[in-house]
Amino acid sequence: MFLSVFDIFKVGVGPSSSHTMGPMVAASRFLACLRASPFQPHGLRASLHGSLAFTGKGHATDRATILGLAGFAPDTYDAVAADAALAANRETCCLTPPGLPRLRFDPARDLVFDYGAPLPGHANGMVLLATDAEGDVILQETYYSIGGGFVLTAAEAAAVNDAALAEPSPVPYPFRTAAEMLSMARASRLTIAAMKRANERVFRSEAKIDDGLARIWQVMNACIGRGLAADGILPGGLSVKRRAHAIHQSLLSERGLNLSAPHTINDWMLTYAMAVNEENAAGGQVVTAPTNGAAGVLPAVIRYWLDHVPGAAPTRVGEFLLTAAAVGGLIKRNASISGAEAGCQAEVGSAAAMAAAGLAAVLGGSPEQVENAAEIALEHHLGMTCDPVRGLVQVPCIERNGLGAIKAVSAASLALRGDGTHLVPLDSAIETMRQTGRDMHAHYKETSLGGLAVNVPNC
Repeated sequence: MFLSVFDIFKVGVGPSSSHTMGPMVAASRFLACLRASPFQPHGLRASLHGSLAFTGKGHATDRATILGLAGFAPDTYDAVAADAALAANRETCCLTPPGLPRLRFDPARDLVFDYGAPLPGHANGMVLLATDAEGDVILQETYYSIGGGFVLTAAEAAAVNDAALAEPSPVPYPFRTAAEMLSMARASRLTIAAMKRANERVFRSEAKIDDGLARIWQVMNACIGRGLAADGILPGGLSVKRRAHAIHQSLLSERGLNLSAPHTINDWMLTYAMAVNEENAAGGQVVTAPTNGAAGVLPAVIRYWLDHVPGAAPTRVGEFLLTAAAVGGLIKRNASISGAEAGCQAEVGSAAAMAAAGLAAVLGGSPEQVENAAEIALEHHLGMTCDPVRGLVQVPCIERNGLGAIKAVSAASLALRGDGTHLVPLDSAIETMRQTGRDMHAHYKETSLGGLAVNVPNC
């Protein structure tokens, strides 16, 4: 299965790609099935399972499910219209999705958080049902939110692995592993970004690729800007104060005064990343990179490169994104980008690997150095747990993105000091991450049942 750069980077809404965007997408898909159904629906019901149940309220999964069933989608999300739709649902206990009749949906009765065993296909499972006037089920589907806003039905989840391996790829450079990617780069004498672009051209024109990449960076950069400008307390009950604005103002005041130590450059990266993840925690518009929980790492590294590295050029941001997407696709295909499935190593670890690869590429690295940069960044996130306090994408998630950005830059710099030869291949780091995630206790995989989530006072 080909993973486009526009699959890896998707415009969406916070606070979580798995728990907010995924359920909204699943509900949108269910509505499409319902519109095509010969049955006359009268009501809707939903049940959330596994991690969607345990941390769903902290991740606004209930809100996202209601909005998805009302016809909202992440990429066209309108916050004002969403608030109006939720208010109408509270008043009437009904939803009016486009193309369907007025449907009964009382969240207190029809939205169930099931804290029992997770569904068999993935830690993030949900079941959506439509009922007739008598309350009998006329349509039912199980969906899995598998990370990064990707959603599969139960049937798709059961078939995807075998089908993906069996089907021939339509793209000219169908690398499924980092070893294949490097082999194809050597044979073609192309960069990783150039091979990725050639693959994208099978599905869309050069102009649409460029427009899409420009749109991704525009949304990422705008998110940084909003986060640097905003102040106050984040929602959710932890009383976490936004810090990016104050730190940014402090950094600006120190410019030109010869007051800063060399390591202050890390504070700039931290601030860019925290700005994004504070916006994400507030439910703002972000880009999955590859997830919402890790959305700050990659844009922070791009802004660091553009604002602080001599010779950086905005015209090469597309090259950065294409390279990063190639690495992100390898990780998603061969391991996971889902915190509920493999812990935060799958989110911030993947993001750091992608960002390190992108930075190494635009700094002139060879494909071998780019692969080495990604491996270094991923290797030093292995085993990282996902343990958000109160199920909110705030502590430790916001700071963790800043540290992930710093690691990414360090990994790229270290790789560029060598010639690309190294002991641990990226494929081995990815496989190790998959095995570690498989063996990790569920308490440390986005359930908020272990780690910091239970060892930090959260009230």
